[in-house]
Amino acid sequence: MNSKTIKLYDEKPYETEFEATVLSCTESDRKQGQYRLVLDRTQFFPEEGGQTPDRGYICQEGSSEEISVIDVQIKGDIIYHYIDKPLTEGTTIHGKTDWNHRFSNMQQHTGEHIFSGIVNSKYGYDNVGFHLSDSVVTMDYSGQLSAEELSEIERLVNRAIYENVPVIAEYPSKEELEKIDYRSKKELPGDVRIVTVTGYDVCACCAPHVRNTGEIGILKVITSQNYKGGTRVSILCGFRALDYLAREHELLNNLAQELSTSWENVPGQFRKQQDEISALKRALSEAGEKILDAEISRVPADVNHVCLFADKESDQNVIRKAVNRLVDEREGYCGIFWGDDEGGYRFIIGCGADMNSNDLLTEFKEKFKVRGGGSPAMVQGSMQEVSKDDILNIFRQHNNIDAIGEQ
Repeated sequence: MNSKTIKLYDEKPYETEFEATVLSCTESDRKQGQYRLVLDRTQFFPEEGGQTPDRGYICQEGSSEEISVIDVQIKGDIIYHYIDKPLTEGTTIHGKTDWNHRFSNMQQHTGEHIFSGIVNSKYGYDNVGFHLSDSVVTMDYSGQLSAEELSEIERLVNRAIYENVPVIAEYPSKEELEKIDYRSKKELPGDVRIVTVTGYDVCACCAPHVRNTGEIGILKVITSQNYKGGTRVSILCGFRALDYLAREHELLNNLAQELSTSWENVPGQFRKQQDEISALKRALSEAGEKILDAEISRVPADVNHVCLFADKESDQNVIRKAVNRLVDEREGYCGIFWGDDEGGYRFIIGCGADMNSNDLLTEFKEKFKVRGGGSPAMVQGSMQEVSKDDILNIFRQHNNIDAIGEQ
């Protein structure tokens, strides 16, 4: 099929309903029970230029049954609509796009243009990656932007929004295009659509945009990180940004109530609680170390292979220190396990220079579900579906006695 699909969304992005003729409808090779529909014209924007496709439905002429448009793709000049019911070639359909989804994407995309235009004019960085999903907008820039610089860019973008300047989408002639200084990530064949945000950006783009920047409402930077020598930035605009800030505000207020303070004092209260938790952890670690030392001292002198059990919240560094003490004092395998029969155990096992801790680890792996490894001097890891008695029995086999030190 060589017919070019007429892109109604190019000229009339604010219209949601349209009539079109079915040029073809064939079984899709993507999924059983799915059909690939081609119309002579469409209001459905396809997945293109880093943006997700429009949503909506179509109805065949004379029918009120709404057939969901599952996906919209473009190849060359033809736009393909993926649906779950076949339609008859030559018939007329009535289509309707999801306006809320369309307008949200328009808000996001125009906001991104302003943001990228300001980044380019102020810092000279190019937008080298762009993705507008149904949840967030992500841009990759060719240079690094600090938190302070991103904050300033955010303010400049919102000033452009409040100025409510026109956004113009047009197809200039080849001669006109040669005189326009516009942003583009690649060479573009055929007619080039230029989107101009008056005073802020000129960029080649295929997607629908708002008429005036005031319709964007607000832009908020969500996250940023260094990425491939540049900066990856995530933003939200319009209603998405409003919803995000509302959730963030609710979360902060709930946290303030839990801490019995006002929202502006939450960071200080949080730091105070973190300090208190750290102090309690240190005290707990010191107490655990004393308990382990006492248990080690009570192990009979003639027990060479020692197995002890510690509290499941024990500090791993304390466990390692205790195992090192046991290895210095005993001639056999010395292991400390912490956890419980239900959730499993973590362990550290050590031994002297004339033995190999991996040998004992192999015994455990042959009988139980164990993950771990290490050197001949010391191994560590975790084990599931094993009981305390199972662990003790391994050590009893080596000691050939019935009593082993255990906490």
